[in-house]
Amino acid sequence: MAGSASSSFSLGSSVTIGDRTSPVLFCGPCVIESREHALDHAAQIKEIAGRAGIQFVFKSSYDKANRTSISSFRGLGIDEGLSVLAEVKERLGVPVITDVHSPQEAQAAAEVVDVLQIPAFLCRQTDLLQAAAASGKAVLIKKGQFVAPADMKFVAQKVVESGNSRVMICERGASFGYRELIVDFRGLEIMAETAKCPIVFDGTHSVQIMGGAAGVSGGSRERIPALVRAAAAVGVDGFFLESHENPDSAPSDGANMLPLSELENLLADIVTLSKLQLRTR
Repeated sequence: MAGSASSSFSLGSSVTIGDRTSPVLFCGPCVIESREHALDHAAQIKEIAGRAGIQFVFKSSYDKANRTSISSFRGLGIDEGLSVLAEVKERLGVPVITDVHSPQEAQAAAEVVDVLQIPAFLCRQTDLLQAAAASGKAVLIKKGQFVAPADMKFVAQKVVESGNSRVMICERGASFGYRELIVDFRGLEIMAETAKCPIVFDGTHSVQIMGGAAGVSGGSRERIPALVRAAAAVGVDGFFLESHENPDSAPSDGANMLPLSELENLLADIVTLSKLQLRTR
């Protein structure tokens, strides 16, 4: 990526982000549905990522606090959810990431996870960012749909100036009207140049249609591969992809999750395009 000045750092004991030679995959079901479901998906994705030669961090949420409807499934809750993530980490030997929604959650989650994720809607919440920084864990910040790429440097600075330089920014599209999202791929380079940190591309939430399906979010998951390939061609440090064995049965974000059966082919494309981008930059 032209103008990138990101430095590399560790995400747990087995993954490094920022050197561009090996992309990082943040992947898993949107929400923890059960212990067995999470462990099974983590094991399958680890095997697929290993065959592709991509570093893997397991992602799933213990609580989806920003669901469209109050009746929507939110997850197992913080205590049971963190217990599941701890088991995934211990049994499979992979780093784990989950999203947090308050300073108190950041402190609790940091006892288990390797990376704290700041949701897009909360990306400017200073107290939350400072708490995430104070945890000492790496911090992945989803770019708000309402924030210009160049302005994300101020968000990243809140973490860095709070004493934690292990920060990443994740692109997930910008609001286009009331419900649609659109990705401006110039923003990937702009954020790398201005925030000077590793950049991650979220290929699944970028195709989300917010609140557009009778009380739940819709999506166009058939568009995921095209967007991911475009980001790989521009050049990013990591890819965020929510994936599920049967997205149509998923209790959260099924419409914009990649079917697990399609993940391996897409990872092969990522590897090919990332290597090409390295040779031509």
